[in-house]
Amino acid sequence: MISRGATVVSATKGLEQETLFRMSEVMSQELGSEVPIAVVSGPSFAAELACQLPTAVSVASNELACVEQVQADFRTGYFRLYGTTDVIGVEIGGALKNIIAIAAGVTEGLALGHNAMAGLITRGLAEITRLACAAGAQRDTLAGLAGLGDLVLTCTGALSRNRHVGIELARGRAVDDVLSGMKMVAEGVRSTNAALALGARYGVELPITAQVAELLAGRTDARTALYDLMLRPQRAEAG
Repeated sequence: MISRGATVVSATKGLEQETLFRMSEVMSQELGSEVPIAVVSGPSFAAELACQLPTAVSVASNELACVEQVQADFRTGYFRLYGTTDVIGVEIGGALKNIIAIAAGVTEGLALGHNAMAGLITRGLAEITRLACAAGAQRDTLAGLAGLGDLVLTCTGALSRNRHVGIELARGRAVDDVLSGMKMVAEGVRSTNAALALGARYGVELPITAQVAELLAGRTDARTALYDLMLRPQRAEAG
């Protein structure tokens, strides 16, 4: 039971498999449109936050008053929240960065170098931004904490679960074997096919996500997936 006047805050990242709903949409469907919902996302490993290490994230809601309330209630000397009304951008950034992080883990596991990692993160951000904007997000949101910030952390941080999955896949392990040995959820594994379906809905190409899907399904190996991306037709960077 949600108390009257309560604000619900979501820190969950992903897409519902069947409906392709973002998490705030799932919550609104269950709770009703009259319940204020805010979403928090950004570069934030829980273990570091629990140790009170400095952390900055985004908080988004369709209602500015809701954003301001969460900022006021959650702020501490080590936790800072930047507000926005771009719920779509914050949630799609949080969902898709986990998929790109799997590819980053593959890049790390294959020892492909810093050049490859930088290229992957940059093009991954472009992929996330294309889909988010097609769904109605603001481009600037994806250049901020919930987009670029979270993507860099998840692709390079040793505490990243999704990066760990990619590293193990690069070593030749099957995805089921990798997941069975993990105590926490790697959200990118479940989000990949949903992201591809969302991309198809909006007519947006997601080449990195597509290769991650092939790898997770066992239809390709890690090195082939990465090099297939390199051999795609060249295009303008803004595309």
